Amino acid sequence: MKNIIKSRFIPVLTAVTVLTISCSKLDPKLEAPNSIAPNAGSGAPTPPSISAVYEQLNQLTGGQGNWFGLQEHSTDEIMGPTRGTDWDDFGTWRRLHLHTWGPDHNQINDTWNGLNGALFQTTLVAETATGLTKAEGQFLRAYFRFLVCDIYGQVQTRPATAAANAIPTVMTRSEAIDAIITELEAAVPALPAYTPALRGQVTKEAAWALLAKAYLNKAVYKQAPTSPAGPFTFAPADMNKVIEYCNLVAANASLSIDPNYWDNFKWDNGTQSSENIFVRKAGGDARAGNGANLVWQTCQSWHYNQRPSSWNGFVTLSQFYDSFEDNDVRKSTPLAGYTNLVGANAGFLVGQARGPVKASNPKEPGVIGDPIGDLYDRSGNPLIFTRTASIFFNGEASGIRVNKFPLDPATINDGAWGSTNEFPFLRFSDVRLMKAEALLRGGTTGANGETPLTIVNSIRLVRNATPVTAVTLTSLLAERGRELYLEGHRRTDMIRFGRFNAPVEERPNASDAYKAVYPIPTTALASNPNLKQNFGY
Repeated sequence: MKNIIKSRFIPVLTAVTVLTISCSKLDPKLEAPNSIAPNAGSGAPTPPSISAVYEQLNQLTGGQGNWFGLQEHSTDEIMGPTRGTDWDDFGTWRRLHLHTWGPDHNQINDTWNGLNGALFQTTLVAETATGLTKAEGQFLRAYFRFLVCDIYGQVQTRPATAAANAIPTVMTRSEAIDAIITELEAAVPALPAYTPALRGQVTKEAAWALLAKAYLNKAVYKQAPTSPAGPFTFAPADMNKVIEYCNLVAANASLSIDPNYWDNFKWDNGTQSSENIFVRKAGGDARAGNGANLVWQTCQSWHYNQRPSSWNGFVTLSQFYDSFEDNDVRKSTPLAGYTNLVGANAGFLVGQARGPVKASNPKEPGVIGDPIGDLYDRSGNPLIFTRTASIFFNGEASGIRVNKFPLDPATINDGAWGSTNEFPFLRFSDVRLMKAEALLRGGTTGANGETPLTIVNSIRLVRNATPVTAVTLTSLLAERGRELYLEGHRRTDMIRFGRFNAPVEERPNASDAYKAVYPIPTTALASNPNLKQNFGY
């Protein structure tokens, strides 16, 4: 891969479009019609199809940056180390890890544009459609509002009937979370019950899971804008609502903790997972449109000489890796029908890398079907992934690599990008851990005989991790990290637990508390006078 950002970041959605059936293009230069920013048009826009609205989700799954980058690179889970001039990308990844971003940061700007474009599209359906389509539009608008509220602390809104040149009003974070909850509750009656066949569409269980997440984070969003990092006061009534909605999800017999953790992520997770409540599929769907696949989830981390031939990019932090017990299947697991063909385990990769090698010259990487052997770097040295990496200076083998979404061995060779992994936005184990947290934070109704300890251990037992004897807020945050890493939840979780600004590996000093909310991009402030820059920026 090239070592400049325009080859890795800006056109990533366009690249995925070529590799998959379809992907919505999110060009930050375009403000109409796919943006809530005012434009020159005076008439009300025409509502899109429901499939086009679902396709707004592609921006969350079609690339390694933007929403995913903001949610993960700013945490203790991953970072983007510079390797010579490779992956420097004008410092975009470093600034996320070091918490040195500002209103001019490219990914903060591009994420804002993409999410506000989704708000524009979802509003047109939520306010003009009827029946099931209206309820789906309401859920999707509430979901994108939740993301904007969480990331930026302000949410633009404009009626579907307003002229295209009307300037949006702005909801505060406190107003936005109330609107999100109200809209989700209004959508539930018209939504179908979850079945595995409906995992790519909005269901009652998806709405209940998002409602639980909204109530769990409500204290964060009700916080004064001048102290977004807390401390927070979690109302028992809100925690009781979390428990209520988690129980409603758990009542569906089609959902359970999967006995094989990797069923939730590998190439056949669409048919194997018993946990994934709401996903983005890789292919086409009659109602939910065309989705982007997850090739980037592996390619952004693996070395060039592995299969698939990859981009040698992001790594996990050794401190996060060390939070797992060695026997925990979430840390590293050989998969039958995968590891014997690809050479890698599912999970984290550290030490000597293995993969297909040419029988005629075992020092040269091969393709699937060739024998498995030790791999070498581009200088002919053993390819040994080290435990640590620098945010600034690295060799090509520095850092622990991640394989959270194992790709289909049948299509993994160069040029065959047809893996069908689905990305889970909402998953049952997250719902179970949310109930444990709500009980720990003072929820008093709906326990049904469960405690935070029994819930956490019921998951750890299935993951082959040693049962714990007590659950604290600190240990629960660590458990959420082990269970949900690289699923887009970590920043939100660390803020709620008061740990987001704390020092981490390669960021030795605590960051300013105001960094718990990202800034409003400078260009957005210029387009809407109702927006005000967030505190501290």
